[in-house]
Amino acid sequence: MPMQSQIDDRTPKFDDDDESSPVQPHEPDDQKKLAKGDHINVPSYHFLNKIMQKQGDQEVLFADKVLKFTSSGKMKCRILLITDFAIYIVDPEIDSLKRRIALAAVDKICLSKLNDNFLAVIIPTEYDLLLASARKTEIVTAFVEATRKASDYELEVVSSNRFEYNAASDLVKEIEFEEVEGGVKTRILRK
Repeated sequence: MPMQSQIDDRTPKFDDDDESSPVQPHEPDDQKKLAKGDHINVPSYHFLNKIMQKQGDQEVLFADKVLKFTSSGKMKCRILLITDFAIYIVDPEIDSLKRRIALAAVDKICLSKLNDNFLAVIIPTEYDLLLASARKTEIVTAFVEATRKASDYELEVVSSNRFEYNAASDLVKEIEFEEVEGGVKTRILRK
């Protein structure tokens, strides 16, 4: 029998003290001074600049806090940084790079046709990323533009209310979306 977890998108939770939130978008007062897509003010984070310089990345196309789902189904707050060459997943609590993925390694992006916050980044050579963000559309646009700039390759974006992703190298999960009164019901099933 498959294991199942349910997420109710109807009542998003967010930290009122946090300038950026993975669930509720917030525009800082100095948004005009920030690079387009930078919702956390990357230049003010010394450790993010250090990571980018070390890897040779120049341009931030998107930066914000998101929720990342672990293989066990736990949600972790992470900084998602999309640059001209790679995707970074950073733990903001300990200023630590958790994962760097070259844009060339991304095969496609999967998302539902409904009004929810989920997207999956499919990486055939590694395990995939399941993320939640109120800025889902902006993230997908940044991925498509970054891939096009880096390689003249059009990243595939798949819209479906059911798709599979590799939560770990040996663990496939299926995510299913259903429109219900007042929102979207999301189920994550172990295959």
